[in-house]
Amino acid sequence: MAFQAPNENYKGSIRESKIGDLTVGGESTFPFQTFEGEMPNAPVIGFEVWDAAPDDWSPELNEIYQDVYDDPKAWAKKVVEDYGAQFIYLRLKSTDPNGADRDPKEAAAAAKEVIDSLDVPFVVVGSGDIDRDAEVVREMSEAAGDKRVVLGNAEEDNYRQVGAASMGFKHGVIAFSPIDVNLAKQLNVLLGQLGVEETNIMMDPTTGALGYGLEYSYTVFERDRLAALAQNDPKMQMPIIATVGQEAWKAKETKVGEDELPGTGDRKTRGLMWESLTAVSLLVAGGEVLVLRHPESAELVRQAIASLQGE
Repeated sequence: MAFQAPNENYKGSIRESKIGDLTVGGESTFPFQTFEGEMPNAPVIGFEVWDAAPDDWSPELNEIYQDVYDDPKAWAKKVVEDYGAQFIYLRLKSTDPNGADRDPKEAAAAAKEVIDSLDVPFVVVGSGDIDRDAEVVREMSEAAGDKRVVLGNAEEDNYRQVGAASMGFKHGVIAFSPIDVNLAKQLNVLLGQLGVEETNIMMDPTTGALGYGLEYSYTVFERDRLAALAQNDPKMQMPIIATVGQEAWKAKETKVGEDELPGTGDRKTRGLMWESLTAVSLLVAGGEVLVLRHPESAELVRQAIASLQGE
């Protein structure tokens, strides 16, 4: 008797959303399972750019970017022209009140120069300080003006300020929640009640890298997608962004040499595998938007996407 694999017929689908002129989402099945539904838009890969030179990145990344660390415009141009970035994930790290403590208005004006220097989509986020990020988003919303960007992060404690600022200029919003399905839904609901259009919301359920929480992130991404597709929950049908690079390259395994980790191979290979394996895992769990750091791991991920699409 011939075997016929059972197919799922999902009731829901993921909303399409925009990062500039990039369309993401829209699938009616889990990623790449086109025998069960439609996947009209392929995943997209962006690169991280900071407005301040990082002091804790792996030597493997420093080797690539150290000549542009002090010039975010040159950095952004490099990842687009040399490494094929489809969008830029611009982190305004200089605004960190525990770091350089740069004035948000000044940082936003400088970010606007970076945005205007390239004809690519931008995601712009703050330093990660909840209170300061609300100020940064307010200034960035106005500075970006008519050029639509995606702004973040909106969290439970600052979503009103972030959501209101982004709505004023019709920018997108990243809803950031700490690896919990219910918290992710709650934040989407709160942003919707505030008046943010659901097509303007992108979810960041928190990325855990290989060996540092990947299994938790994978499960949450998958459960988010099950809620959207199988349960047809409209409050969970937003595209998912995964900040893979920043989490993967935090791992000790990406920073130290073989003298500290005997038998683990060279540091560069470890770093590439750490980033690319994390990325592909979260892609198949439901992520549509990847933020990476190393161009060679980005190429590995592109090859994996092509293979999963049957190319």
